[in-house]
Amino acid sequence: MNFDTASNIASLLAKSFARDFFRLLVTHKDISASEAASRLDLHIRTAQDFLEGLHREGIVSREEVMEGKRPYYRYALVRHTIQVDLDLKKLVDPDKQRSMLNHKIREKKNNRAVFYTPNNQDFISSVMLFIGEGRRRKERKINLTKSQGRFLFHLPFPNSDHVGLKNIMKKADLTEDVVPEILDLMTDLISFGVVETKGDVIDKIAHDD
Repeated sequence: MNFDTASNIASLLAKSFARDFFRLLVTHKDISASEAASRLDLHIRTAQDFLEGLHREGIVSREEVMEGKRPYYRYALVRHTIQVDLDLKKLVDPDKQRSMLNHKIREKKNNRAVFYTPNNQDFISSVMLFIGEGRRRKERKINLTKSQGRFLFHLPFPNSDHVGLKNIMKKADLTEDVVPEILDLMTDLISFGVVETKGDVIDKIAHDD
């Protein structure tokens, strides 16, 4: 199950009327939105949206029927067990991470970010970003882990050469187990224009060692 599907199902289950609605679905062979709405004292649109959400996730089936000349849907429960099985590891793409490790980076010139260093120590504790212009400008503070702060402390200045992420990690004395959190931060800082990369992915970075 992917994250979007899990989120949609969780959102449906979180509705205040969800328990009573499912009780109706279990006890009825099929039911319409108007019938469910009248039983649960809901607006018909609320009941319709809930049933359509269940249908999108394959929890109920729907069949179009005619009442006079007016068509409408009847819904029937097809899944009596709802199991949310979410593999959180799939939220991270290992191939993308490996490719990012082969980037050369440095701080981008005129990025307007402010780096805070506590008591002249060799790490950055937080970064203040200024997003937008004029009255629409917003401030956003990103608090860093110790590993992220040590990495960022050794980030090359805008007037320096680009350096590979692997080399920066080595200079910061960081181990491979913190690679995901470093790359997560770099992805954000690149998107905010604080860090820049040199060209495309470099196939090998060993020559920088």
